[in-house]
Amino acid sequence: MSASAPSSRSTTGPAIAFRDVVKTYDTPKGPFRALGGVSFDVEQGEIFGLLGPNGAGKTTLISILAGLSRATSGHASVLGHDVVADYGQARRALGVVPQELVFDPFFSLREALRIQSGYFGIKNNGDWIDDLLHSLGLADKANANMRQLSGGMKRRVMVAQALVHKPKVIVLDEPTAGVDVELRQTLWQFVSRLNREGSTVLLTTHYLEEAEALCGRIAMIKRGQVVALEKTSTLLSRASSNVLRFKTDGHLPPELMANARVTGRVVQLPAHNALEVEQILAAVRQAGAAVDDIEIRKADLEDVFLDVMAEASAPISEGRST
Repeated sequence: MSASAPSSRSTTGPAIAFRDVVKTYDTPKGPFRALGGVSFDVEQGEIFGLLGPNGAGKTTLISILAGLSRATSGHASVLGHDVVADYGQARRALGVVPQELVFDPFFSLREALRIQSGYFGIKNNGDWIDDLLHSLGLADKANANMRQLSGGMKRRVMVAQALVHKPKVIVLDEPTAGVDVELRQTLWQFVSRLNREGSTVLLTTHYLEEAEALCGRIAMIKRGQVVALEKTSTLLSRASSNVLRFKTDGHLPPELMANARVTGRVVQLPAHNALEVEQILAAVRQAGAAVDDIEIRKADLEDVFLDVMAEASAPISEGRST
């Protein structure tokens, strides 16, 4: 297989399909259901966001897609290839950037990418490897031993390894967690380029501003079930109010604290109209707290995400049988 050959035959179906995917683990306390019947499609050519709190089941779902774990029931496919029945074709079409930093400490960066190419039967892949190294800001580290690289550089290598076989479907599982702003910008520029060239991207991230900027559609999951699945613009339109943002060194009244997002001195509260803004500020001042840097902004994806998580029912009883 040459470096320029497509990594899978084209299909007319979705790039990724999950159908009633259930995953149950046996634990000392009984069965734990990590996924409770997840179904959705990721269409070819889109950037799709998969969002949820820690423990929601995002990584479990990706592990099933990548063949690292098997669903208890249900099916997953990549470009029409079942990830169990047609694992070889599904894996060739898929590139996964995992959360964990996994690398071989005995090879240089370029050697590691050549070896990764060999796993897919790809020879003479030097031009694409050079493109990856340049696009991800790794060209000057090409001959460095992997052990000599910083954490951020290793994260870039993980991306390069996932893309070395030119997959048509790319899964990014928290790719920018704990990395600097430069890497985030570099990565998103490259991913956007690949998407323009036809690649499909499934992204999980806790940086919701990234999902808002990049993703055309978003699924939100909680306790192993999909609780929202919409276009990003539709989700944003669900926001019921604007947001009042201010700084204070004082304590908020309990009735405000219940609805507030507080980060250090910064307080954010929903405010439907000017009257609510006046009432909130009056209540804060009456509590003896000084207020400054007041602004009103449109609700963003983080506001919507928190609303959806708060409103979502819990149809599976913590995943445990009795």
